This record gives sequence, C-alpha cells and structure tokens, in this order.
Amino acid sequence: MVPRTASLLALAVAIGAETSATTALKASQGFTRLWPSVIVVIGYAIAFYSMTIALRTMPVGVVYAIWSGVGITLISLLGWLVYRERLDAPAVLGIVLICSGVLVIQIFSKSQAH
Repeated sequence: MVPRTASLLALAVAIGAETSATTALKASQGFTRLWPSVIVVIGYAIAFYSMTIALRTMPVGVVYAIWSGVGITLISLLGWLVYRERLDAPAVLGIVLICSGVLVIQIFSKSQAH
C-alpha cells in the first residue's frame, strides 16, 4: 500500500507534468513543432502514470477534483505568464469557486483515503 504522503506527492507530480504538457500543447502548434510535441507526450505519460499511484489510496473523484482544480488554476496562470492570455472577471470567479471546492474536499472530506 502506498502511504498517503506518497499519494499526494504523486498527485502533485501528475499535476505539474499535466500543466507542463498542456502549456507545451499550445506551443506545439498542432504537433507541427518537434520539441513542444515531445514535451506534450512525455508530460502526459508522466502525468497519467503518477495519477495511477495516487489512485492506489485515494478515491478517483477526489483525485480528479484536485487534479482539475489545481490544473485549471495553474494553466490559467501559465497562459497569462507565457502566452499573455487574459481572463475576464467571470472566468476568475469561476476559477476561485473551483479552488474553493478543492479546499472543501481537502479540509472537510473524509473520503481522502480508504
């Protein structure tokens, strides 16, 4: 059995790899640029493998909620920093609400491990 801290670390690695891959996906320009395309493939492979480790001790719904909530936030931040993309107020509010939901799960849910 994988310890809880190892599951959370694996989930963090999965999120980091997925956000790197997604950021590179835009730079790949439809897989027409080699190195960004390589980053996409390797990043998603690492992300999904790492997520399988987290799923050994955490429920799939909780893992996916954390994965998507943190991922959306990081991708939005990277889009702003790397690609100069802007978000309007409703988009920012939606991201804040998603992050709030992830925090509720982390702080109050008893479904974290089984």
